[in-house]
Amino acid sequence: MHVFSPSTWRLPERRIAPPNSSTCLALLALLWALLLSGCAETKYVMHLAPEAVPAGARVWPGPPEIPRFRYVGQLIGQDNFAPEDGGKRDGGVQLLQWLVGVFGHDEEKIMLKRPQTGMVGSDGRVYVTDIADHSVLVFDQAAGRLLVWNQATENRGFVTPIGIAEGRDGEVLVADAELGRVFRLDRDGNPVGSFGKDVLERPTGLARDPQRGRIYVADTRAHDVKVFDDDGRLQEVFGHRGEGEGELNFPTHLAYAGDKLYVTDGMNARVQVFDLQGRVIASVGRRGLYYGNMTRPKGVTVDTKGNIYVVESFYDNLLVFNNEGDFLMPIGGTGKEIGQFYLPSGAWSDSSNRIYVADMFNGRVVIFQLIGDPG
Repeated sequence: MHVFSPSTWRLPERRIAPPNSSTCLALLALLWALLLSGCAETKYVMHLAPEAVPAGARVWPGPPEIPRFRYVGQLIGQDNFAPEDGGKRDGGVQLLQWLVGVFGHDEEKIMLKRPQTGMVGSDGRVYVTDIADHSVLVFDQAAGRLLVWNQATENRGFVTPIGIAEGRDGEVLVADAELGRVFRLDRDGNPVGSFGKDVLERPTGLARDPQRGRIYVADTRAHDVKVFDDDGRLQEVFGHRGEGEGELNFPTHLAYAGDKLYVTDGMNARVQVFDLQGRVIASVGRRGLYYGNMTRPKGVTVDTKGNIYVVESFYDNLLVFNNEGDFLMPIGGTGKEIGQFYLPSGAWSDSSNRIYVADMFNGRVVIFQLIGDPG
């Protein structure tokens, strides 16, 4: 596990040639100066919009319509964190940074590369899976730090982490599609177990019913959803390959809300809604070329008002539906500007009705705030 804790500057873990005697003397002198400088701790704060936002409010829909959503900011990585004093660093930290530069081993910034999906935990931290970095990035606003969790087990790193959900007692559950298991991490990112070996073929989406302790896993290659208890024991399976009601064709992302499970039925170009018994009670979206239609749906989430959000990755849109499944409005379009996406993937929301979109090929998570009922 790697940690970007801005108050603790760490040398990269690389092998370097042993320094000669003169270098050692210079190093000792620099370290002594560092100690004399006091080494006061630099506190960092997390900002959601590290880059300048063009003038004018960013809302959807735009004028003259009544706005329903507002741009909040984005998560991109280490650049989301800045010194609390507005940019000043104490002499000790500056000296240590200079020392790292002298020896030519300045650390590469920790940034999102290909974010897949995420969640906001009960601890307020934002967790994002990244398949290019083979890790989970944890944005800890309260502590002002960025954590990188890359170990699936003590001896093996993540390969293709996609789905993520909060487990029992604050555990973090991560579905690794390539490793074919769901891995458990404790609150500090330490591996504490896994389940689904020899049962799951290619797990992708994850969701959990906290009241009943049921963990839902979208098994994309098996074309079904497998249900486990909190101890990792398989309880039931629903769905099989097909195009009919209740049948699935490469399911991917999941969301659980209001005793309903929302399943992105990828190659059937829809989201199916199941009850607790695995029966279909609704279907959202259909294949087509118009706004509101779906071609390659991915992420799905639901806000506290019951509005349904679906990422349409092929056309780079976030589609908004009401709780009856009626299409309301899109946000998006292809590009890298605010409100545009480039092959977006997952979507999730929090209790404040902030909507998060993993904008995969732009290497960021874009955040919107619901400010009015879109229906």
